[in-house]
Amino acid sequence: MKTDNSKKLKIKELISVLTIVIGILSMLMKIYEDSEPGAIPLLLILLGAGGYLITRGQIRKQHLSSQ
Repeated sequence: MKTDNSKKLKIKELISVLTIVIGILSMLMKIYEDSEPGAIPLLLILLGAGGYLITRGQIRKQHLSSQ
């Protein structure tokens, strides 16, 4: 049960990192094309970072409770 939960958290962490990377790449393309970053890439970066921080907190909480 605990390993299933830790796998889910690792997947959530990976999705958050991928969201950040997609946001950064999208922002770079947008800056190259329009000379401005755009709102959607910034939103992707913020949502990815928020999800990452929340997931890291859940992983830390699970780790501390298992000790």
